[in-house]
Amino acid sequence: MAIEVLNETEHDIDIQRIVTLGKHLYQGLHIHPESELAIVFVDNEAMSYLHQEWMDLEGPTDVMSFPMDELRPGTLEAPAEGLLGDIVISPEVASEHANSGGHSVADEIALLVTHGLLHLLGHDHHDDEEKQQMFGLQDQLLEQFLGYTPPQLHDEGK
Repeated sequence: MAIEVLNETEHDIDIQRIVTLGKHLYQGLHIHPESELAIVFVDNEAMSYLHQEWMDLEGPTDVMSFPMDELRPGTLEAPAEGLLGDIVISPEVASEHANSGGHSVADEIALLVTHGLLHLLGHDHHDDEEKQQMFGLQDQLLEQFLGYTPPQLHDEGK
């Protein structure tokens, strides 16, 4: 697996769990094992900068995705292959959402990694049909990984 996890924060991130989740997502989404993915955890200052620079929105957000090869979902016969891109996560915002949602920060981070990876594969939620499809797939993948109904995403116009 070509999954790199970088923690540029003071938060304790279970990197092995993230890699295990990545392997699960690669398999479930038919992504070739050599496809490259970076998951970067940053502080709120860095996330605020990225949020302003790329989305013209102030303040930190929980997750942002930066696709590289603009891959699309693969199939068993033809898995997606190439540079997926980067997923950037704020553990501080994830922690706030986990606390307000009544679940663990680790589960919130799993949700954000899954959500971010779906965006890297071209999924989106601009309209109700897209949202239903993306969030349904997201819930299915997380339920398989977590073994129970996953937390819901705080939809802040992502």
